[in-house]
Amino acid sequence: MDITIIQQKIYEIRGEKVMLDFDLANLYGIETKVLNQSVRRNPGRFPPDFMFQLTPTEWNGLRSQIVTSNRGGRRYLPNAFTEHGVTMLASVLKSDTAVKINVAIVRAFIALRQMAHQYKELAEKLAEIEQSSNKKFKDIYQALHFLLNKKEQEEDFSKRERIGFRK
Repeated sequence: MDITIIQQKIYEIRGEKVMLDFDLANLYGIETKVLNQSVRRNPGRFPPDFMFQLTPTEWNGLRSQIVTSNRGGRRYLPNAFTEHGVTMLASVLKSDTAVKINVAIVRAFIALRQMAHQYKELAEKLAEIEQSSNKKFKDIYQALHFLLNKKEQEEDFSKRERIGFRK
């Protein structure tokens, strides 16, 4: 399974990286109804930090991002599974396909976490470079202003009335 396909199905909701029940069901090759049924049969395995149901506002905002239609299909709001919830699904869905897909999904979450960490390091380095260059640019701007002011003073000097003898 290609990790980039899985990464495209990971959304950030409530500050958590999550996957939605219908995307997971599609990856596992089962119906969404079957996946949610397995979750309902094992409520102790899915506490709120592993899985939560989207609010209508969250779903409407997300629906515009993933371009799904309003009509047909869903009677209930989708469930969102965090990385830990997806891992817990492996113990509920016991097929070989579920295990393989779970490994790929966990790898996708890990890759996203590593990219976020690298992004943070890059942002810190850029801020550091910006701070050190600001001092240099400040010095350059001061020199430019000095030269511009000097040029203005020279122009003013040439416009002055001359003192001395006239011929």
